[in-house]
Amino acid sequence: DAGVHSKAWYAAACDRKMAEDALYRSNKDGSFLIRKSSGQDSRQPYTLVVFYNRRVYNVPIRFIESTRQYALGREKSGEERFDSVAEIVENHQRTSLVLIDSQNNTKDSTKLKHIVRVS
Repeated sequence: DAGVHSKAWYAAACDRKMAEDALYRSNKDGSFLIRKSSGQDSRQPYTLVVFYNRRVYNVPIRFIESTRQYALGREKSGEERFDSVAEIVENHQRTSLVLIDSQNNTKDSTKLKHIVRVS
């Protein structure tokens, strides 16, 4: 258990479209939630969904089997690793998260500020 099920920001029964719609409705930079990833892949169990600058970013959360830790996005050297998904959220409520737009090749950053609940 990644420490997600009791958290306000975890949308258990939420797919990608529902998450994106909820964040567009919130329309606040730094709005976020965590949902189960679309693919049934144990190495990428969750997705962090963040709203910033009128866009929604879906950031994969990877599970690293060898260390039993979690990390964001694609594997990179010197990446931050966390013992739980909750630690990722707590960390990025204090420090900015880099958002990479792969289509436009731009980078933004925001902190996780507003928990969005999916109704």
